[in-house]
Amino acid sequence: MKIATNTAWISAIAALSLGSIHAKDGLVVHEWGTFTSVAEEHGLPVQWAPLSGTEDLPCFVSKLDLKNYKAFAGMVRMETPVLFFYSQRPVTASVHVDFPKGWITEYYPQPSNVTKDYSEQGINTGLAYKSGSADWNSVRILPGENPPLPSGQGSSRYYEARKTDAAALSVGNQNERMIFYRGIGSFLPPLQPKFMPTGKLQLRTTIPDPIPLAIVFENRGGKVGYRFVRGLSEAVEVDPPEMTGDLTQLRKQLVAELVEFGLYRKEALAMVETWHDSWFEEGMRVFYVVPRPQTDALLPLKIAPAPESTARVFVGRVEVLSPWTRRTIQDAVETRDVATLKKFGRFLEPFAAQMQDRSSFLREAQLEIAKAANTGSCIR
Repeated sequence: MKIATNTAWISAIAALSLGSIHAKDGLVVHEWGTFTSVAEEHGLPVQWAPLSGTEDLPCFVSKLDLKNYKAFAGMVRMETPVLFFYSQRPVTASVHVDFPKGWITEYYPQPSNVTKDYSEQGINTGLAYKSGSADWNSVRILPGENPPLPSGQGSSRYYEARKTDAAALSVGNQNERMIFYRGIGSFLPPLQPKFMPTGKLQLRTTIPDPIPLAIVFENRGGKVGYRFVRGLSEAVEVDPPEMTGDLTQLRKQLVAELVEFGLYRKEALAMVETWHDSWFEEGMRVFYVVPRPQTDALLPLKIAPAPESTARVFVGRVEVLSPWTRRTIQDAVETRDVATLKKFGRFLEPFAAQMQDRSSFLREAQLEIAKAANTGSCIR
């Protein structure tokens, strides 16, 4: 009897603790997401095909009805923004997201309304995306409930985002533990990295708010290195990282950093696990935490009733054509090594354009990679 009493007491304390952390007296909303771009040699974002990668979403996720969407040009791929809701009692809310310089292209649950405004003249130049938005009306937040969630036979990084303590949601007849959406845009990223003649990498900001954290990361054939830069408010030059990094340690550090910027630990873990296969693939990139005012300007969010608190943690990612990546692509072209070129996936085309490599073999390899990426429209 004493054991049962103690167990009940511990369970009650744990429940109260969880409630106090994740939802006080009102609604708490957390969001994370990423902005991906490619830098040219001067640090400016290039026009590329952000939607051209291999499909990684389950088939129950809906898409904007766009013909030949994989060929659309843009400067930024907005990847996996997810909204989590916490409450001690059931709440019915409405959610409105604006994307002033982009479109919202994928989503689940199904929004009540999705809009896109564009220029026909700019549709193939990345200048088409004037304004997009999405609405989710009558979002029922169901703390303590566990309704059946959609799934598929194939594996998808989408499912990692569910691994939090967020309340279940119901929109119409669709259930989930988050609101998920993606998009494509043509805005100037907040960070511009470029290599200097000295071999150092210059990091220059384009916004008035300081970038609290940037991470220069490189993977050279499985050897990794990374360098942290904090409080970036003007152009700074840093040495490329030494290839002595520990990927396991970096993932732990990233989780800790994301918690410091406002996410709950399970949310931070879910974010890193969602993207670990993409963030740490071969090549060089710069990650940066987008200042909250910039996130709110790029992606205005309105929720009613107004949450008691809202955290929005977005990570920018800028791909950089490093000397190692350039040599690796050149060597692969010379040896007709398609397998190596495939490792650069959707970034091979903008890299090849920078290198001004017009060889027939490289073009054939790009077509083969694009064909493989187009084999399926979703993961069943």
